[in-house]
Amino acid sequence: MKSKKQILRLRKRAEFLTVRNGEKRRGPLFLMEVRERTEEESNAAKTGDNPRVGFTVTKKNGNAVIRNRIRRRLKEAIRCHAGRDMAPSTDYVIVAREQALNAPFSQLTEELSRRITAKGERRSGRKRRTERPEPGPVNGK
Repeated sequence: MKSKKQILRLRKRAEFLTVRNGEKRRGPLFLMEVRERTEEESNAAKTGDNPRVGFTVTKKNGNAVIRNRIRRRLKEAIRCHAGRDMAPSTDYVIVAREQALNAPFSQLTEELSRRITAKGERRSGRKRRTERPEPGPVNGK
């Protein structure tokens, strides 16, 4: 029998704040913060190499009923589809946007899978400036 990877939950504020210092992956439906745990952190939390996920839905998204509905949709998308793509010993925090409420479930799962597997990808066409412009007159003066 094939063993299923168990996805654990982030519950403490300190865990959420630690993940906040990790990589950020932005999308139209949510922001995903990702951080790999060290072996010591995994041992201290007694989580093994299972991935952990936490959900944040702010009051800006609506009242409690709407926020809980968004959270339930994200949990189900992780449970059914995107959980299999999660890397071991990694923590994920999903900060939902208002669009996650009305987006088709298939789009939600595709976006989650895309953000989970994306590893430090940059947008094409945008270059990071390597040198500062030379100091000179402002506005041609």
